[in-house]
Amino acid sequence: MSEATPTVEVAAGLIVRDGRILIAQRLNNAHLGGLWEFPGGKRQANESFETCLKREVMEELGLTIAVHEQVSSAEHHDAELQIQLRFYRCTVLAGEPHPLGCEAFRWVTPTEISAYSFPPADLPLVQQIALGQRLIA
Repeated sequence: MSEATPTVEVAAGLIVRDGRILIAQRLNNAHLGGLWEFPGGKRQANESFETCLKREVMEELGLTIAVHEQVSSAEHHDAELQIQLRFYRCTVLAGEPHPLGCEAFRWVTPTEISAYSFPPADLPLVQQIALGQRLIA
């Protein structure tokens, strides 16, 4: 790992409604394009993780959300990036999702989530959800 590898801080949301979790498919031309993820994105300078998450979810899906407690964190290093993720439980305050900055979205149950391909950094949390070890309600 070279020191020149950029570090990216990411906020991602476990947006839950009626026992289902909202996931979004990354744009095909993006880093890890085509994989599914928990909605969110890169934190900008002088931006809190919570503010970042609200902004990113509005940009990607057109939703106004409330950000609650942090439920998990992860780090992942690959040839291109060092990624530091923080996952927050969220609820929808207003709107219905639309694929504005993503290829697609789905509301999935914990038992359905493992059928989708996620980036490596998300996999431990996906596995916890699929096994019922992570409270999503």
